[in-house]
Amino acid sequence: MAELLQADPEELRRLLAARMPYGKHQGQRLIDLPEPYVVWLVRHQLPEGRLGEQLLAIYDIKVNGLEGLLRPLCPKSD
Repeated sequence: MAELLQADPEELRRLLAARMPYGKHQGQRLIDLPEPYVVWLVRHQLPEGRLGEQLLAIYDIKVNGLEGLLRPLCPKSD
């Protein structure tokens, strides 16, 4: 996660606004995905590229209990 966010603070805003592009949770913000689903993706089917990097960052946020700190920074519109 540090690599994703370290270079550009704007990355955090983009991460919190990013949405799942496919599947059961299509259209849902990545930060709002259920933790068990994110854990499963990381362990079994993490996509390549930017989405994979973002999901790995979300995984780190969720398993380390940091969601509550980031919720106030989430975009207000859905």
